[in-house]
Amino acid sequence: MGVSGGAWKPRRLTGMTRPFLKLFTTLFACMIEMDHLRIMLAKEHDRSSSRGSSLTMSPSDFLDKLMGKTSGYDARIRPNFKGPPVNVTCNIFINSFGSVTETTMDYRVNIFLRQKWNDPRLAYSEYPDPSLDLDPSMLDSIWKPDLFFANEKGANFHDVTTDNKLLRISKDGTVLYSIRNNLFDLFTNPIRLYPPSARLTLILSCPMDLKNFPMDVQTCTMQLESFGYTMNDLIFEWLDEGPVQVAEGLTLPQFIMREEKELGYCTKHYNTGKFTCIEVKFKLERQMGYYLIQMYIPSLLIVILSWVSFWINMDAAPARVALGITTVLTMTTQSSGSRASLPKVSYVKAIDIWMAVCLLFVFAALLEYAGVNFVSRQQKEFLRLKRRQKRNLKEEELREGRFHFSGYSMAPCMKDGGAVKSATANAVQQPSALRDAEHNRKKFVDRAKRIDTISRAAFPLAFLIFNIFYWITYKIIRHGTAAKV
Repeated sequence: MGVSGGAWKPRRLTGMTRPFLKLFTTLFACMIEMDHLRIMLAKEHDRSSSRGSSLTMSPSDFLDKLMGKTSGYDARIRPNFKGPPVNVTCNIFINSFGSVTETTMDYRVNIFLRQKWNDPRLAYSEYPDPSLDLDPSMLDSIWKPDLFFANEKGANFHDVTTDNKLLRISKDGTVLYSIRNNLFDLFTNPIRLYPPSARLTLILSCPMDLKNFPMDVQTCTMQLESFGYTMNDLIFEWLDEGPVQVAEGLTLPQFIMREEKELGYCTKHYNTGKFTCIEVKFKLERQMGYYLIQMYIPSLLIVILSWVSFWINMDAAPARVALGITTVLTMTTQSSGSRASLPKVSYVKAIDIWMAVCLLFVFAALLEYAGVNFVSRQQKEFLRLKRRQKRNLKEEELREGRFHFSGYSMAPCMKDGGAVKSATANAVQQPSALRDAEHNRKKFVDRAKRIDTISRAAFPLAFLIFNIFYWITYKIIRHGTAAKV
């Protein structure tokens, strides 16, 4: 009975424990599931926390990560290092076109220059903002093309009120760099860098051909060249659409800028290698309104004024001489003034021919009076010569009469009435001599007047013919040829 009682207890306990074991197993499984869920939630929380921390990353941290010392970006190394050359696309916007100076053969221009190229190292996706406007001091942290103006004589950057520079990096890799003074703007594609977009004021050399001045057409170039990178590393190209733009309403004091601009390449070959270079040619057509008012019309009036002496009496020597000398001196001053603003070139210019011919006409008018005065005085010289000859004849007769005087008697002198006849002949010869003298005087005076009369028509006609040839040659033929070049 004891044994049977001991065996029965275990069977009873086992029956009571089964539900408990099931409950315990279920609770244990639930605890495991809850721990697993807690771990998953913790990981998700960590992810969201890390994502939130990245979304709230400061610009400074982002820039340090993008181009700082720990980023691995090196501004000293060009994009695609040891690979294909970097293609830099350029375009310019002409903000103002300053004075064109003939004496120094240069011109002043204010432009915005834009460049764009590909730099894969500057693309980013971590920062949410589409672009970042950065301080100009960050320009030293990025690589930029070493562009310079090959025909530049002087340049300056604008710094009022602060340095006019702009650097903008877009999320797709576009970098915009802007400087004021000749502005360089750089645009890039995703993974593209826009190097300096800058505003600059430049003084560029412009060799001029002044043979047709002031009816000339000048071609001024702007050359953009790489200083240190050969064509194996860097290549400049013009933008396909709108490579050169001009500000609306842009005007020049003396020139008209033609709308068409010649774009091309000017690759330079040096001892150090072959360097990329692009250029744009500006066609400048000179407007001669200023020179008409200041030079051509005044010199024309001076020449016409010199012709007034042809209508002044030839006996009014002071008036005609004063008028001739005044016009010559005025024309000389006018000619010197026309050359003051021009370089000392070895060839003859159109304005030089005009001034030289005008001075020649004025001087010829003065010489014309000298000729008239000389011809009119020929009659007096002729009479003076006759008087001298008569005086010499009388002196010879008196000298001979001293040796043939025969006596004091008047009989020989009165023989056959010779003395009376001689006196009568002398009385008749005196009016005849006066008539001859008056005739000779009128003859020479008429010759002098005829010179004045001919000059009144010959001088204007000759000047008119010169004007026809001058304006047809320079304004139509040569100007048209220069315009087509």
